[in-house]
Amino acid sequence: MSELLLAAFIGILFLLYGIGVPAAYSLALTVISIMLLPIGPDLNFIVITQRFWSGMNSWVLLAVPFFLMAGRIMNITGITDDMFNFATELVGPVRGGLAQVNVVVSLIFSGMSGSAVADAAGIGSVEYEAMTTNGYEGEDAVGITGASSIIGPIIPPSIPIVVYAVLAQESIGTLFIAGVVPGVLMALAMAGTVYYLARTQDWPSAGSYDLSSLFESFLKAVPGLMAPLIIIGGILFGVFTATEAALVAVVYAILLGFFYYRSITLQDLYEVSKETFEDTASIVVIFGFANLYAYWLTLAGIPDLIGNIVTGLGASTAVTMLLLALVLLVLGTFMEGMAVLLIMVPMLVPLYPELGIDPIHFGIVMVVTLMYGLITPPFGLILFVLERVTNESLDEVMRSMLPYYLPLLVVLLLVILYPELSLALPEAFGLL
Repeated sequence: MSELLLAAFIGILFLLYGIGVPAAYSLALTVISIMLLPIGPDLNFIVITQRFWSGMNSWVLLAVPFFLMAGRIMNITGITDDMFNFATELVGPVRGGLAQVNVVVSLIFSGMSGSAVADAAGIGSVEYEAMTTNGYEGEDAVGITGASSIIGPIIPPSIPIVVYAVLAQESIGTLFIAGVVPGVLMALAMAGTVYYLARTQDWPSAGSYDLSSLFESFLKAVPGLMAPLIIIGGILFGVFTATEAALVAVVYAILLGFFYYRSITLQDLYEVSKETFEDTASIVVIFGFANLYAYWLTLAGIPDLIGNIVTGLGASTAVTMLLLALVLLVLGTFMEGMAVLLIMVPMLVPLYPELGIDPIHFGIVMVVTLMYGLITPPFGLILFVLERVTNESLDEVMRSMLPYYLPLLVVLLLVILYPELSLALPEAFGLL
């Protein structure tokens, strides 16, 4: 019976998602469909209502709309231009400099939008245009643009990490800090690949160093550079929680926009607020139905069944995590990361103790894996986004990613096999 329920839970969900039903309604319709089946529990609207409400009624979930709003405000204040100019002055003059700028900008802007897909469509299109107008082949430009866009959701503040933390009931601040080293490793891996390609393919540089211009661009970028320092520093030193940090980020962005850059108006703030409210409404509905889905998964004994299947393989913790990462990678090639998290985290979290998996470590593994899936053929979402916002065909976009798969895969394997890469920093700050 449990095997049939597992097949129903997964089969109906993926069928609905595959035919284009939004993730939230796919989750809800799956539960209701199973309630109507002879093998499922009785249809109970009281339980549906209670679980839907409890999934939305979460204090830590407030971090999501506030980080979204902070990112949007920063993107319209002028911080984007200052950061891009600073990165260009910093690494532009070296061989393949604008490609390195791509990596540095993604590292600096990490987490501003909270979405790798949004980064590829937004700042990514700017980076692509800058490279192609300065002597780079379109295929070279689109490759590093797509690969570097996946850094954002690893380095804090990160929306996918907030989502995982809420679903797994883990500390957002601890997970934020745990993502720093893996995110930096990804950036270093891409920077090393760019350095090699620049030397072997004779990529151009962007002029010569001018220390006065570098210093001037740095001073202009300081307010933007301070944002992640304030957020992470405040969390580390106990000044505020991760949820409160999101509100601090909003206030800081508003102050910059009105009093430093003087580039936003009350009308801009209204439009940003409206967009954020719309996104928040859809997000909380997803969380409400995800909580309902997770409740019936547990009630039906699905996590226990999956646990018995996995433990029956007799594999070590590392091998188990590799197998789970493979499943997540496949899912991440054709589903948005948020949807995968909402579906898989409720299934996997109850298995952590039995499988010897650290929830903080695997949370970072899960997010890194899902980001890798976004640039992996045949259905990686970033591939299709780049096709739309650049002059490259889908085949050219896919080919352009080839040099970056191996170094990023090496980083993913290192993060899986060496938990200390994720856990050492939180332990050093007394968060574990």
